[in-house]
Amino acid sequence: MTQYAPNPPQPPVAKPSNGLGLTGFILGLIGLLLSFIPLIGVVAWPLVILGIIFSAIGIAKASKGRATNKGLSIAGLVVSVIGLVICIVWATVINKAVDEVNEEAAREAVIVYEVTGDAANVDVTYSTFGDEMTTNDETVAALPWTKEVKTKGLVKEGQLIVTTGESGGTVTCKITVDGKEVETATATGPFQMATCDSI
Repeated sequence: MTQYAPNPPQPPVAKPSNGLGLTGFILGLIGLLLSFIPLIGVVAWPLVILGIIFSAIGIAKASKGRATNKGLSIAGLVVSVIGLVICIVWATVINKAVDEVNEEAAREAVIVYEVTGDAANVDVTYSTFGDEMTTNDETVAALPWTKEVKTKGLVKEGQLIVTTGESGGTVTCKITVDGKEVETATATGPFQMATCDSI
């Protein structure tokens, strides 16, 4: 009777480790979807970068036979890279917009307030809106009257209110911003008001 030596126990077959590739795909997909949303897309930066890292590790493991989801890892790498490109585009657009806003805020504007007419002793109130809001009142005995103000800030606006006196007459107000006439108005009679706004 022939005796056979018992077969040595076989080592257990290692299960494929697909977690990193799957994680890379999920992070990349979520990052890609978020990257399309302005401002919220900033959150996509870490997601797509982690997606690239995990997907690349997943591809390496699949190439060594320790994972079976190479296709999913490649897809994760692709969506992560696309998400990263979109994030870079958004960052460029936002930086450009911020630079333009800062340049506009630093730019100096010239506002010219003018009052003409035949009225005497008129009350003139002019307000300038910029980095600071200023309001000035003057009583003008005879017209014409002109005032030039320089201002900076995101808002570069002005308002001019002219009120005739007891003797009446006609007044015309005008506001010019950086050489461009913005508004003009006329009032006639005693205690009448002409208002010009560049807003």
